Amino acid sequence: MEQAENHIDFMKLALFEAKKAVPTPTAFCVGCVLVTRLPGMKPVILSTGYSRELPGNTHAEANSLDKARRISKHELASLFPSQHSLDINQLLAHTDVYTTLEPCSVRTSGLDPCAGALIDAKVRHCIIGVNEPPDFVRCEGASLLRDAGIQVTWLNGLEQECLRVARGLHSE
Repeated sequence: MEQAENHIDFMKLALFEAKKAVPTPTAFCVGCVLVTRLPGMKPVILSTGYSRELPGNTHAEANSLDKARRISKHELASLFPSQHSLDINQLLAHTDVYTTLEPCSVRTSGLDPCAGALIDAKVRHCIIGVNEPPDFVRCEGASLLRDAGIQVTWLNGLEQECLRVARGLHSE
């Protein structure tokens, strides 16, 4: 039960991130949280991100990965003091991705899709708030992740809020 409650808490943090995204009529507002779980340690938030946070029509998952890869060795050592020899790629292999919307499998902008970025990063688990509705494209992100050996969990309980925020229907 503690794990399920943990999932809800981290998804609520991803929703908080999604609400930072400036709504646009041609894209969703998505939030993402990367949580690293090393044996014998409490979960550590590695990074967060939201849609259009970084320049270049960026997506939440890509922004979270980009920010994680920019963490200095000194910062990593302070986050994971007993694991100072692990680099970011090794940490990503122990990372769970909490995303409010299914990671995209195609981008109308031509940029790389988030499902591919998560696969390339070799994350271990993706927890999704709600499937991507067909407003813009037909998304197959969860299937791509599963086919690549990444565990996929559809989190129950926050679907309507994730969808509402994705469509920019938030006041914060």
